Amino acid sequence: MVIVGGCMQRVGEAHPRAKLTDNDVGLIRTLAALGVTYAEIAGKFGISKVTVGRICRFERRARNANGAVHLL
Repeated sequence: MVIVGGCMQRVGEAHPRAKLTDNDVGLIRTLAALGVTYAEIAGKFGISKVTVGRICRFERRARNANGAVHLL
């Protein structure tokens, strides 16, 4: 089953351009909450610091492939 968002697009790791799994996104948020710097997280996952920040602020990947919406 593929979950689609309000714009009828695939969401989360089901999106064809997704570079991170839903588990990766959860780990990024956990590492940031534990005090790991965005730069260190970005280096580990091969993404930019800006992307890490957007993930941690729920500006990106606020919904996963299971349809769950992450709330602040």
